[in-house]
Amino acid sequence: MDVGTDQAMSGIWYLLALVLVGSALLTRRMPLGGMMRMALLWVAIFAILLMLFNLARKSGFFLQTVDQPSMAPERPTTPQAKAEGSRIRIPVSSDGHYWVEGAVNGTPVRFLIDSGASVTALSEQAAQAAALNIDPTQSPVLMVTANGRVQAQRSRIATLTIGPVRTSDLDIVVSPAFDDVNVIGMNMLSRLKSWGVENGEMVLTP
Repeated sequence: MDVGTDQAMSGIWYLLALVLVGSALLTRRMPLGGMMRMALLWVAIFAILLMLFNLARKSGFFLQTVDQPSMAPERPTTPQAKAEGSRIRIPVSSDGHYWVEGAVNGTPVRFLIDSGASVTALSEQAAQAAALNIDPTQSPVLMVTANGRVQAQRSRIATLTIGPVRTSDLDIVVSPAFDDVNVIGMNMLSRLKSWGVENGEMVLTP
């Protein structure tokens, strides 16, 4: 909210205060001196209330919805991967990472390929959509992520496919702390014949 809007709101507030005080005093039969003192008292009360309201609003006490930018990062578009025989070529995304559409047990899942991740990870939403079995009695796994340490549960994927690339019986971890990000880690990449970047594209060879 800009300065001009603040000034306009303050002016309206004072005008309403004067109208309310004036109408209240006119309904009473009081000496002129008493009416002036009462009017000044009411104006002072409204001024103090307005000052307290402005301080509370500027300190963030009230929820502000005007001119507040969204804090959620934009989800990058997933470029179309290209199959070359048994290989798949994945173009780099607008955020500099390699995203690809795959499937877990036949359920579509969008993955980030991350060679820095030791294990493949699924969000809780993706795991539920793929109907994965997660034993809540198992001890959680402590993992170190870019957002700090999180707890995850172990599970196993029957089949994971990325275009022509397919693997079976893959150990994974699942956690709500992953939000909606699903990661292809080294335990899947190490099963490939080769993987790497060629001309700005991630190439996976089964």
